[in-house]
Amino acid sequence: MNVINQLPANHTLLIPKASKMGTEVVMVDEVPFPPQITTTKPLSLLGQGITDIEIHFLQIKFTAIGVYLDPEVVSHLQQWKAKKADELAEDDDFFDALISAPVEKFIRVVVIKEIKGSQYGVQLESAVRDRLAADDKYEEEEEEALEKVVEFFQSKYFKKDSVITFHFPATSAAAEIVFSTEGKEESKLKVENANVVENIKKWYLGGTRGVSPSIISSLANALSAELSK
Repeated sequence: MNVINQLPANHTLLIPKASKMGTEVVMVDEVPFPPQITTTKPLSLLGQGITDIEIHFLQIKFTAIGVYLDPEVVSHLQQWKAKKADELAEDDDFFDALISAPVEKFIRVVVIKEIKGSQYGVQLESAVRDRLAADDKYEEEEEEALEKVVEFFQSKYFKKDSVITFHFPATSAAAEIVFSTEGKEESKLKVENANVVENIKKWYLGGTRGVSPSIISSLANALSAELSK
């Protein structure tokens, strides 16, 4: 279920509108996201979007996503200061720099259309494995780490409004994945293989190869505005 690869040639990207209700939440396709979260420090919502597919002119939405970043990330992106948002959205080097910037990152994924966790796990596995193989980094250690991620999702059922979060600390190459449903934290997994962690980031933040064009457009707009200050 690779959302991007299944898009028909005549697909028109529908970027969801994010609307603010006061300063309390940002609505992404009727899903509320706080404008800021605090992990080890406050992180700002700098990108939001959805994953979707269009079949016979019908848009099917799978998840709403919020990308939270340490505002300090802007100091690592200064060489793109003069570029406009639409240029940044097409610049994979910019998103590579964003991914590798040594700042805390947090991705919150909220389920819109319920699916089996195994379907999500297979999609993530395929995307990460293909990227690793293309970079000649898919070794036994990566395979084992990726298998653990797939196993983590295997038994889950993603009801509507279930939440998957990915936490990428600034000072570690590891990541923590947490799955919650009906407001309760069900389980968590620590991913310690640096190559797998980096390519999970690339799945969501990987520029033109990312899983959600609407997230990339949103990040480009927000970061362009921050860089121009």
